[in-house]
Amino acid sequence: MRLSHSRAVTLMVAVTLMWSIAGVVTRHLEHARSFEVTFWRSLFNALALLLILPLLQGRALLTGLRRGGSALWLSGLCWAVMFTAFMVGITLTRVANVLVTMALGPLFTALIARFFMGQRLAPRTWAAIAVAGVGIVWMYASQMQGGQWLGTLVALGVPVAASVNWTVVQRSQAKGLQVDLVPAVLLGGVMSAACTLPLAFPFQASGSDLALLALLGVVQLAIPCVLAVWCAKALKAPEVALLALLEVIFGILLAWAGAGERPGFEVLAGGSLVISALVFNEFLGLKESKQ
Repeated sequence: MRLSHSRAVTLMVAVTLMWSIAGVVTRHLEHARSFEVTFWRSLFNALALLLILPLLQGRALLTGLRRGGSALWLSGLCWAVMFTAFMVGITLTRVANVLVTMALGPLFTALIARFFMGQRLAPRTWAAIAVAGVGIVWMYASQMQGGQWLGTLVALGVPVAASVNWTVVQRSQAKGLQVDLVPAVLLGGVMSAACTLPLAFPFQASGSDLALLALLGVVQLAIPCVLAVWCAKALKAPEVALLALLEVIFGILLAWAGAGERPGFEVLAGGSLVISALVFNEFLGLKESKQ
């Protein structure tokens, strides 16, 4: 069933709201920390997708996994890096730092496309990269003094992996191959859980922790990832990128209201530069695509 444009926009907003609960939920964990948090979230995500995907795709899921080739597995690896870096980063630094860093994905994608695929970048994109770079430097400078730079550095793995993932998909499609991103998310969950399992011992999560981590794996990750891929079929890439920025706003507000984690001035100022640059670039890109 194909979504109308208005329904896709509404659903994408709901998706960003589901994505944004990660920070506030993580702050209410009792005993689970770092790699254990990542392991349980990735495991519950993989289990949820193992139930959801066969219902949606039937035997086509197994066919897609068998015929996906190296592009599918590389995409799955990128998802695994994103899942792991995101949760480890959130346990090491403030939610706002991680979310603003994640928002750099579209600009990293543009840089990779320029230097590895030879695509020319519009002047507006170069300007957005420069402004966003100033914002990130501003954020990092404040964290060097506060000791939270490591978490932000780990979180940087999310937009880097996301940009590589998008480039892999684009190159595969240019060669006439189709990479189904939903099975790739499943592979990413399995890889992330497998890689972090040895580092998660000894398990310390309480029953309450497991319930919250199951919520993250299913409601914050599995369901919205499936819905986002569905929405992307009805929306243009700049629209998806703009709507996805709502996760940053929702996530910071939820962590502030639900966990008392108030972002510092430097994060708000630097983050505002990053978000403004992204909105400016994607808005002009969307405007150009309609002409």
